[in-house]
Amino acid sequence: MFKKAFNNRVVIIFIVPFFLGCLSVFSFQPFNYIFLNFIILPIIFLLLSYVNKRSKNIYRKKPYLINLFLIGYSFGIGFFLAGTHWISYSLTFEDSFKYLIPFSIVLIPMFLGLFYGLATLLSGSFLKNNISSVLIFSASFGFCDFLRSKLLSGFPWNLWAYSWSAFPEAIQILNVVGFFSFNLIVVTVFCIPLLLVFKNNSRNQVAFILGIIFLFFNYIYGSIVINQNEINLNILKKNEDKIINVKIISPNFSLKYNLSIYEFENALEKLLKYSEPNPDKETVFVWPEGVFTGYNFSDLVKFKDLFQKTFTNKHKIIFGINTSSKEKNKNFNSLLLVNRDLEILHKYNKRKLVPFGEFLPLENFLNHYGLKKITHGFESFSKGKLNNYIELKNFKILPLICYEIIFPELLQKSSPSSDLIINISEDAWFGNSIGPYQHFAKAIFRAVENNTYLARSANKGISAVVNNKGQIIKSLRPNEAGSIEVNIPQIDNKKSSKNDLIFFTLLFTYTLIFFYIKK
Repeated sequence: MFKKAFNNRVVIIFIVPFFLGCLSVFSFQPFNYIFLNFIILPIIFLLLSYVNKRSKNIYRKKPYLINLFLIGYSFGIGFFLAGTHWISYSLTFEDSFKYLIPFSIVLIPMFLGLFYGLATLLSGSFLKNNISSVLIFSASFGFCDFLRSKLLSGFPWNLWAYSWSAFPEAIQILNVVGFFSFNLIVVTVFCIPLLLVFKNNSRNQVAFILGIIFLFFNYIYGSIVINQNEINLNILKKNEDKIINVKIISPNFSLKYNLSIYEFENALEKLLKYSEPNPDKETVFVWPEGVFTGYNFSDLVKFKDLFQKTFTNKHKIIFGINTSSKEKNKNFNSLLLVNRDLEILHKYNKRKLVPFGEFLPLENFLNHYGLKKITHGFESFSKGKLNNYIELKNFKILPLICYEIIFPELLQKSSPSSDLIINISEDAWFGNSIGPYQHFAKAIFRAVENNTYLARSANKGISAVVNNKGQIIKSLRPNEAGSIEVNIPQIDNKKSSKNDLIFFTLLFTYTLIFFYIKK
């Protein structure tokens, strides 16, 4: 039976890879069954090696390279179908978009799957059951993950590195090598079981032992870093001049368009109630994105008296709201820092906009067919230009709105001296799905990369404070209303998220070693 299955092109090229792609979702949040990746990637490797070996007979019935591409493409479709199907939930909030749900479920995986098809195409013809082939296989997957993160505005969602989000000890090396280098190393580590399948010789045995030793010492290194950090934080927390008090509000509002002025005021009053400010305590309140859906900051100003009654001069409030530029006739998705008089102390306009969600590609053309962006309003948001810090109590705070948190480059392009990352998000778009958990996993990695505390306020998502080593200090689960208050220390942060030079050096090294051994 197995022999018949292995000689069945449909099974090898389409069914098995697709099933493995779907299975991979369980290695990410909220499941965290990371051991699956030590099975899935080795099987994909062995399928490619098998097809490469059998190319002279059964697989010659179809063009050989197409078979290699289709294994990765089938795997990619399953990977992204299972991992991003929740995106379609965002189309349920307006009846005019519901007909697009089947297209989003099918077309998004079909497009993103091309990247893994490219990965198997690049490496497949070189693969044999040996150590050097593991390097070229890992390099191809790591490189195509990098391309996916950069091309067409980029979508670095569920890269293999994120499957380690529940293990902070394992990801401390991230701050040393950078995110894409870490992702490449992770793919290589997941291929370690192949060394037990390959021909039993001394080279494979040594490589397997070295791989296990690397995993062990990487965990020990991470534990040492975390323990030392705990000591340093206890010292820093004694200096009140280098402490900022942050209170995160998670209101658990339902996502609703066209709020009446009464509903708008009611939502505002609930936010003020959840804030419960101590009049004598300096505090920064962080409200999530999307709580004022459909309204502009100019509408909020009409309720200045409510802010003045609730807050004092010791309080600052951060929240997300739409703003407009009258001179240029542009609308922005903005993060604002205001005082009790609703004076804008800092404004940040979102730079990484969600395609179709916040802006419509080819807008002038598609508007003729009645299409618009998914979020409230007809016109697309304009992209922000600057990423200037919020400066507050000697803290330099890096603002990121919603899915900007998934882009390592936004930290790479910022100053290395940021003292705190604040991320606001509207996760009601994801519904009761795995989306909010996956979204939060990315925030953990940004904190470790930048060696910086991260405060996240998400409506119907995971609101949390994450320390500079990726440990969750306090959190609220999805659909949980409430607040989190934490004293955040100012870390002497001289390290920063590395640029992509280390990744390309590692990629070049992998490729060089492969061709040297092959020769």
